[in-house]
Amino acid sequence: MSFGWIIFILIMIASHIGLYGMFKKAGITPWKALIPFYNTWCMVEKMELKKIWFFLQFIPIAGQFVTIWILIKFVEFFGRFGLIHHALAVFVPFIYLPYLGFSSQERFAGIAVVKNYKKSSAREWIDAAVFAIVAATIIRTFVFEAYVIPTPSMEKTLLVNDFLFVSKFSYGPRIPNTPIAMPFVHHTMPVTNTQSYSEIVKLPYTRWFASPVKREDVVVFNFPVNDTLINDENEFGSRKTYYQAVREMGREAVWQNYGSIIKTRPVDKRENFIKRCVAVAGDTLQIKNGIVFTNGVQQPFFPGIEHFFKFIIPKNAYLDEESLSNMGINIRKDQGDLQQLDATTYYVNVTEEERKNMVIPAGYKVEQFIGNYNDPIFKSSELFPYYDSSYHWAVDNFGPLWIPAKGATIELTPDNIIRYERCIRVYEGNKLELKNNQYFINDKPATHYTFKMDYYFMMGDNRHNSLDSRYWGFVPEDHVVGKASLIWFSYEGGPRWKRIFRSIK
Repeated sequence: MSFGWIIFILIMIASHIGLYGMFKKAGITPWKALIPFYNTWCMVEKMELKKIWFFLQFIPIAGQFVTIWILIKFVEFFGRFGLIHHALAVFVPFIYLPYLGFSSQERFAGIAVVKNYKKSSAREWIDAAVFAIVAATIIRTFVFEAYVIPTPSMEKTLLVNDFLFVSKFSYGPRIPNTPIAMPFVHHTMPVTNTQSYSEIVKLPYTRWFASPVKREDVVVFNFPVNDTLINDENEFGSRKTYYQAVREMGREAVWQNYGSIIKTRPVDKRENFIKRCVAVAGDTLQIKNGIVFTNGVQQPFFPGIEHFFKFIIPKNAYLDEESLSNMGINIRKDQGDLQQLDATTYYVNVTEEERKNMVIPAGYKVEQFIGNYNDPIFKSSELFPYYDSSYHWAVDNFGPLWIPAKGATIELTPDNIIRYERCIRVYEGNKLELKNNQYFINDKPATHYTFKMDYYFMMGDNRHNSLDSRYWGFVPEDHVVGKASLIWFSYEGGPRWKRIFRSIK
């Protein structure tokens, strides 16, 4: 367990101990304070509030603010109406609630005191707005954040329109690089489509209670190559990166055609991506025939991992979603799970579980698909680190590639520069030049480089339909947002009840 989680647990214990004392003073059976949600039910009853307030807590996201409001109202029943008391209850409950619960100077004042206290309507609205915004911002920044799956790159582990909680404490809360920003908005304001943050104040990378990403974690991170982007989501954005466009068209042509919509973004305002970490700092990764190896050890196939199989069918037959469903295979053609090569050959996205249980009709043939260098579906020239054709890296035969680690030193060779130049120059902010066959870092001659951060290699569980580290490289530690921990809601034409409150593995 990380140090951050230990602190969080201690804070929760101290807060509930404080509620225990407050319940006792209020004439409520004290142990009820220790049971989540039941304690707020008891507060609502004691304060004679409408029961609807209790149930409103279960509204996703907004329910957090209702719980905070109930706590603030309970503090008022101790005769504490000032803004400072409300702030203490929200931001340091582990100190303030035990004080109310166990100090001989504090007592439960009751409903009569609350009714006699006069607060203007304006003050009621200001208090509610301030605390909702500040509390939500702090929770979103330091504790957890809601995230929705936008693409099928993690299927079938995670589905499009799965709503997740992303734990910020798993790897330690990251201090925002751009603290001046509109709350609840990532990088673009709705309606006006304008920038939602200011770079007047920029903070260096800082993470409290830092804990490293573990191999096989499902991680949310800022898209590393989104530092510069062509701001057109229909064609470019995260679909085709600025750097890919430069490789295809040349820098001059890109700026000539798209210069007016090219943007740069700080780390914390780059698009959020979600992938599985398959290699951590210091690992050597290699993919052989679609199987991931780290440090020479084969990594497990998770049940939800998908990849293409080649289906060869008889003449005059056909494949569609219904016929595949009859074989025990559930696909979405609109998400690229079914691709027809010719009259008798299809590529079908299949999970390991479906592969083991599929019922193949007579005359059909199913073969493992391996995306090799010359395969027409995947352009190997688009794969990181964009080697020439002699290396023959491919989507299913990739590497070996060493993942940079903080404190590790490499020799500055042409091959290492190809692999790690972006880490040295962009992610770690150095000036890197080659003059007369000599490398210079920050204008000083250098033969070696020592990394300042840990890096990670991420892949989608939908192995043949994922824009991941195979295409754009490493994820620096300062880009890590948090760990995907829980599916709190899922929707497709209606709730997917079986997925709600499912933990993520």
